[in-house]
Amino acid sequence: MKKKCLSTLLCAAMVAAMLTGCGGDKAPAADEKLVYWSMWDAAEPQAQAISKSIEAFTEETGIAVDVQFKGRTGIREGLQPALDAGTNIDLFDEDIDRVNTTWGSYLLDLEELAKANDYEATANAGLMAACREVGGGSLKSIPYQPNVFAYFYNVEIFEAAGVTAVPTTWAEFLDTCQKIKDAGYTPITNDNAYISSMFGYHMSRLVGEPATEEIVKNGEWDHEAVLKTAQAYEELASKGYFSETIESNQWPAGQNTELAMGTAAMYLNGSWLPNEVKDIAGEDFKWGCFSYPAVEGGVDGTEASNYGAQVFAINAKSSKPDQAFQLITYLTKGEADALLSEMSVGIPADSSNTAWPALLTNVKPVMDSLTTRYPWGAGAEANADMTPIIVENFTKLCGGSLDAQGFVDAMKAAGK
Repeated sequence: MKKKCLSTLLCAAMVAAMLTGCGGDKAPAADEKLVYWSMWDAAEPQAQAISKSIEAFTEETGIAVDVQFKGRTGIREGLQPALDAGTNIDLFDEDIDRVNTTWGSYLLDLEELAKANDYEATANAGLMAACREVGGGSLKSIPYQPNVFAYFYNVEIFEAAGVTAVPTTWAEFLDTCQKIKDAGYTPITNDNAYISSMFGYHMSRLVGEPATEEIVKNGEWDHEAVLKTAQAYEELASKGYFSETIESNQWPAGQNTELAMGTAAMYLNGSWLPNEVKDIAGEDFKWGCFSYPAVEGGVDGTEASNYGAQVFAINAKSSKPDQAFQLITYLTKGEADALLSEMSVGIPADSSNTAWPALLTNVKPVMDSLTTRYPWGAGAEANADMTPIIVENFTKLCGGSLDAQGFVDAMKAAGK
């Protein structure tokens, strides 16, 4: 009986040894793979493009990657607890501002890796500078899929209304709105997801984004810029320039049922918008883009806007930073960057990829003209506790339920 047991054990050991010897067939151990947490949902075109490129990367380099598509909510709620718990995560991605502020203390400094790999030879210089700015003066993230926030408009409505040039000043903007209204169209739509940006942009045009941020953070609702902004939007509302449903618009109502359907002309939004509504708008929809107009006596002009990107960052505790940077380089350069741009109708990050998607042709001049960067919302969302209150009352202002002084009073009351 003992001999039989020993024989069985020897056979099992021989089989195990044979299996171990088949190195080409053995899957990498979990701790041998690069672990990458992504903000995208697996069904999104960004995730599909990244997955294809990771397959090619692994085939070329032999470096296995465990990519986990967490989605927006998943990564925003789950990343920090995971990092705090010491979960094996080598790299992750999200918005440039969120990565460098919310998770800034977890990031590896990438200056030396970027220099060693001559990374910036074909990188977007403006976005690399933005990454250093939000990274406290050092490079702690690498941008991909750049974006810009501006007014997107229906070119055919502009043409039908006799608008021959995009407005660059507030007076020109008012004139444009009146011509569009006279032509039988709604000049402006928006919804609860983006309406606070109109408040932030106008304030930042008046006093600059840093001052707007301080006003919002500190609840300085008596500041004259708050009333001036509210008065400008009270005038827009009184002249009937907003969608009649703006007070009830819940995202994506503004973009899907009004802009894309050809009843509203303009929508302050991001360069991801044409991709989001292309199936509704149809192939013949002609997109235009212009920077938020300058206001008389203001600090900033059309050269200032929120432009940014999703960014990659490496966990400071990663045991494979070189391989992680190798993957980042692969995904943000050459064919992988071009594939992401094509599949997601996004702006390429590699300056060598000069071909932009056709839907974004009119976005490029705006992007190229920007020299001053606003963070998301141009300061309007600098105080998270006040954001829903700004949204609620600014929506009422645009809908005509509040006048300018009523908006100021409502903000002051909420801030007590």
